[in-house]
Amino acid sequence: MRVFFLTLGCRVNQYETDAVRAQFIAAGHTVAERPEDADCLIVNTCTVTGEADRKSRQMLRRMARSNPSAIVVAMGCASELADGIVDADIVLGTRDKNQCLARVEEFAGTRSHATSHSRPEVSRTDTYHDFGTVLSPEGTRAFLKVEDGCNKFCTYCVIPFARGRVASRSEESAVSEARFLAQAGYREIVVSGIHVCSYGKDRGEDIMSLLVLLQKISDIDGIARIRLGSVEPMSLTPEFLTGLSRIGKACPHFHLSLQSGSDTVLKRMNRDYISSEFEEKVNLIRSLFPNVSISTDIICGFPGETDEEFEQTCDFARRIGFSKIHCFPYSLREGTVAAKMEQVAPEVKKARNARLLKISEELEKGFAEAQVGHEVTVLCEQDNSGYTANYVRARISGDRKFEPGAFVKGRVTASSGTFVEVSPD
Repeated sequence: MRVFFLTLGCRVNQYETDAVRAQFIAAGHTVAERPEDADCLIVNTCTVTGEADRKSRQMLRRMARSNPSAIVVAMGCASELADGIVDADIVLGTRDKNQCLARVEEFAGTRSHATSHSRPEVSRTDTYHDFGTVLSPEGTRAFLKVEDGCNKFCTYCVIPFARGRVASRSEESAVSEARFLAQAGYREIVVSGIHVCSYGKDRGEDIMSLLVLLQKISDIDGIARIRLGSVEPMSLTPEFLTGLSRIGKACPHFHLSLQSGSDTVLKRMNRDYISSEFEEKVNLIRSLFPNVSISTDIICGFPGETDEEFEQTCDFARRIGFSKIHCFPYSLREGTVAAKMEQVAPEVKKARNARLLKISEELEKGFAEAQVGHEVTVLCEQDNSGYTANYVRARISGDRKFEPGAFVKGRVTASSGTFVEVSPD
């Protein structure tokens, strides 16, 4: 069969799509570049926001209408929570994705459209479903999923319901995949999960088990950088951060999920910290990682958010000096505690989000400007550009051409918006 893949949502979803794609290729199927050329259309859905859920359903409808003869598969978070998805022949939950190949081949053999929309019982187990080794389509950086699920239950979030409780990959399997990725030529590994700092928690372990795993990945020849995916600030203990700072391949870049700079909003969100504790964690990180980049997520217009609370968030974001803010207007998710709270008007959420985006742009440009004069190493991706270790987009100046995967040392000579120019040594 010719199979077209579409991924919506997070990096973990992309990793799982890559895994499913690899299974189809190994079974002798081919990847179609366009949905109209495919025999099977697979949509990996997202439901983290109402807009993401709407888009998932929209794309499924579009796929089904654009190629009526193709088998349409819906898998992932939106599929897990939906009462019924009518525009798909096969529906798989978040932890049923490794059944996709078998289900598609079985369906292709019967083509029983009369029963095609019966939705299977979704998986609620807390067992990590291991896809084995997964090659990323990116040529220099690979994502390594080591954990799934979340136990936090923030009042705005449906992910614990869609993904289930924390489930950790075995250390042996994760290290084996990292070794495979190194042999395949990947130079940077991004260690990811839904709540990656909970790695090992389901086995009664603490965050130091993640540090042990990172050290073992660092010991693999060929891997030059290790980067952590999004992390929860209070999970980062002093012992973990100190140990991580001693791993020479660990990147000085942290994506710390803030969500709000207002303590009263954080309490309504059921976050496990206040703003001063978050700031203390940032200060500790900066004391251990020189020239570190700290990015974050912030929700605008959370239920009940007042003008004063929003101003507290803006002031806090500036005080911390994030390198980038991923900001989103609050999206109501049925079944969550926040859905029953007093909602902020859509136009207010939109205006606040626009303002925070401007603050993010100012901070990102400022961080790029602060890099001028620093000695950096750029991992080239293509066209003499790539990323520094602290995740600043960089262009390499001069006439010399560098291949993807090359590490280029040099000095930052200028910044242009969120980019920096690097003069190679």
